[in-house]
Amino acid sequence: MHVRAARPDDAEALRTAVSRAREATVFDDIGAPLLDVSAAGVREAAAEAEWSFLMEGEDGPVGVAIAHPDAEEAADTSRDRGEGDREAELLALWVHPNHAGEGVASELLARVASSVADHGIGTLRASVPADSPGATEFFSAHGFVHRGTRRGPAGDESIVVTDVDALQ
Repeated sequence: MHVRAARPDDAEALRTAVSRAREATVFDDIGAPLLDVSAAGVREAAAEAEWSFLMEGEDGPVGVAIAHPDAEEAADTSRDRGEGDREAELLALWVHPNHAGEGVASELLARVASSVADHGIGTLRASVPADSPGATEFFSAHGFVHRGTRRGPAGDESIVVTDVDALQ
């Protein structure tokens, strides 16, 4: 398996992979629908996100990660921030259920971390459902620490952050 940058023309392959997993959409880390896997949906996500990566196996896509720098930081260049002080949000991390436990998510996280670090971003943030011990354990094992709690569309969620250097 290998990781590469996702492209808008990956839409059909990703749609097929997600449908084989008996899902209709790619869900974000809190379980809310994030990516419409129609051709138009994938094209739109690839165009809007700064970093989109696809892991492919022999049978096509087995995972996807999507991250984007914080909008206010991207738009506000007047802030006196040092190199590496900026943040990005992990918008989606999806792994085909048949490939769970194979290191797909870890490799995708490492690729996102490498890319965001190359752009002066030092912190990666994710949202984790408060009632999802598996997701909490996964992010904790990858160096994410609890920053706070907020009410999201699917209920309470923990905001977790990590230094991108810890993921590379």
